[in-house]
Amino acid sequence: MSAGVSRRASSWAALALTFNAFTWGVSWWPFRELHARGLHPLWATAITYAAAAVVLAIARPAALREVARHPGLWMLVLASGCTNAAFNWGVTVGDVVRVVLLFYLMPLWALLLARIVLHEPLGALAIARVALALAGALVVLWPDGGGWPMPHTLADWLGVAGGFSFALNNVMLRHQAHRSEIARGVAMFGGGAAVAALLALTLVSAPPEAQASAWAPGVAVLALWFMASNLALQYGAARLRASTTAVVMVSEVLFASASAIALGAGVLTPRVAIGGALILLAALLAARGDRPRAT
Repeated sequence: MSAGVSRRASSWAALALTFNAFTWGVSWWPFRELHARGLHPLWATAITYAAAAVVLAIARPAALREVARHPGLWMLVLASGCTNAAFNWGVTVGDVVRVVLLFYLMPLWALLLARIVLHEPLGALAIARVALALAGALVVLWPDGGGWPMPHTLADWLGVAGGFSFALNNVMLRHQAHRSEIARGVAMFGGGAAVAALLALTLVSAPPEAQASAWAPGVAVLALWFMASNLALQYGAARLRASTTAVVMVSEVLFASASAIALGAGVLTPRVAIGGALILLAALLAARGDRPRAT
């Protein structure tokens, strides 16, 4: 493959990831709107992702058999399900800026998981990135009244858990890049539906009793939007290094912070800004020395 073609492929992959980052960055708003109409974010996630999984399965029935046959895709089911349940719930009930910053400890987890699963090297620069990310997390989490710098609210824990799950999701996309995109999509959407529904039934309530007419149109639009975003994520993550994917996806922080501050769903305090800068710096340093994969 020529260098020109490789560069174009890498550019398209980066653009696809940016679209996915935009989707995640502004998704807090429709989930809050659905919540205001009586649909809990876990149920909104379950119904939205179930609709998308059904559409993909109908379009390509063989994808279901592919998912059933390959245990590697089962891990993608779990990783995607935990990611979407945690993130969508967190940004609905918490400060969007804070949750997204904690979610973006993801490059730290991606680095460690890529070492374990993909056997990517872990050198001095990688260790420095881990230290920066952890320092940023400590600053963000430091309580105003003193105490241990650790997650203190449900939204904080959901942000951290979602970031770890998303890192595993991206690493598994790389690990399962040889599987069909439709099968990976069915695994991710099926996981999003199954995990969110299980958590909703266990932790929240029975299925929603609000009138479907209040939330069904929004869920339908979200399902189509998320399908496009999911395919964009798969296209980009399967063609770039896991650490490079993490860096491109950092643009989600910009989309989320700008939209949340503009609409009053988040606050950027000096401490959060400093901690966030350290987390983002750690993510950006992950690009140093990376080279895009040929496709």
